[in-house]
Formats: sequence, C-alpha cells, structure tokens
Amino acid sequence: MKELREIIRDLREDHDLKQKTVAAQLGISQQTYSNYENGHREIPICAVVALANFYKVSTDYLLGTDTGYPGSTNLKNTYLDNVTMHDVIYDIQKLKPEERRDLMKYIRYLSHND
Repeated sequence: MKELREIIRDLREDHDLKQKTVAAQLGISQQTYSNYENGHREIPICAVVALANFYKVSTDYLLGTDTGYPGSTNLKNTYLDNVTMHDVIYDIQKLKPEERRDLMKYIRYLSHND
C-alpha cells in the first residue's frame, strides 16, 4: 500500500504540476511541501483535506483506503460493483448526442444536490 507522501506526489505528477504550485494552493512554502512528499515532515490533517479538495479526490483515497479516484485514467479499475470505467464509457458512447446531453445535465443536477 502506498504512503500518503507517495500518493500526493503521484497526483501532482499526474496533473503535471510543480511542487511550488501545489504549495501555493496550500498556503505553504515549496520547501514545506517538498518535505511532505519526501517524508521529512508529517502532513497535517488540514493539508490532507485541502489536497483532497484541490485534486477532487476523497481523503480516503489520499490515506490509501480507497484505490479509485475521480480522474483515474485506468479504465480497467472497478468503478461500481463489477462495472469498470471502460464499461461506463462504452455505454455512454452508444448513446445518441441528445441522450448524452441529457445524461450530462442529470449528472450535474445530482452533483449539485449533495
């Protein structure tokens, strides 16, 4: 299982970001953030929450208890039950354009009614 420091480094690299950019989002110095990624400094809970919000992932994902995250490019990962992201994308691609628009509207509706 990956450590938090490895997960935040992987996310930063996946998003093609510099440590300085992420540090600025957290309101800390690049050196402090570098110490988080290198394991030289404990990552405070408030930083874990801020990183989860920044990357749009759950704190469970950052802490290694949930291996999937929105934005994952691995289409073979199970998305829900026995359905993979490949299955979801394949089914969406079979829809007519107007059905895709309706689906997107519905998804936005659901995400704003949490």
